[in-house]
Amino acid sequence: MINIDIKKELHGANGDFELDVNLEIKQGEFLALIGKSGSGKTTLLRILAGLEKSSGVISVNNQIWQDDNNFLKVQNRNIGFVFQDFALFENMSVEQNLLYVNKDKDLANKLLEITELSKLKNRMPNSLSGGQKQRVSLCRSLMNKPKILLMDEPLSALDSNMRNKLQNEILALHKEFNLTTIMVSHDLNETYRLANYIVELNEGKIVSKGTKKEILLESNSSKNFLLEGEILDIIKKEDKFIAILSVGNKLVEVFIDEEKSEILNVGDKLNIDTRSFSLI
Repeated sequence: MINIDIKKELHGANGDFELDVNLEIKQGEFLALIGKSGSGKTTLLRILAGLEKSSGVISVNNQIWQDDNNFLKVQNRNIGFVFQDFALFENMSVEQNLLYVNKDKDLANKLLEITELSKLKNRMPNSLSGGQKQRVSLCRSLMNKPKILLMDEPLSALDSNMRNKLQNEILALHKEFNLTTIMVSHDLNETYRLANYIVELNEGKIVSKGTKKEILLESNSSKNFLLEGEILDIIKKEDKFIAILSVGNKLVEVFIDEEKSEILNVGDKLNIDTRSFSLI
């Protein structure tokens, strides 16, 4: 069980605000932190990891990691951390990157097998793809057999096919090693697929928390179906105006009236609002 009750002054793009989080995380949970950029999600991860200090208390399985009189060092917190960047040692092979953390070759081989990297264990990082590097980073984060895995948008730089593949591997590792995993993500598809519990932050405060069904589905069940798109172009065909939108990784054509064609610009964001679920 992880108990967090911390506060920290933060400086955001819209001014100063206070990160104020009181949260209990169960053993074995896969928790996703969601919310707007700058809401304090990454800072919360770093505080939990011991990379930043705050006021308040953090305890894990009744062991105090932080309070007014104690601050447990990073190396003593039994965590694994996967950053957005890979942070690999470029002068070491894949296998050496893992064994640098822990000389347990059996564990290294097991992790490389789960992530399908066994055949690449003698390769150097500069010869790997982005997805392969991120898998090495994930394996390395587990070499000390942590009980808690922290991930800060680990798949944000990868294409959709590689993201799907790594999501499968992350779930497999989460279950295989009985981890408590906390992940920052802006990708709702990724959040729904991986997490079983979700906490939403806004300007440092928890504004909602619950199961993924409660947060991602039930909270929007009575609303119209919304998609956000970015305008790439506005064209005129005969007497009609059409906005070309980028929605996810798809291009969509939407009819707009002449008045909107005059006030909308390339780069503007639009919400596409469907009035019916009877879609073709």
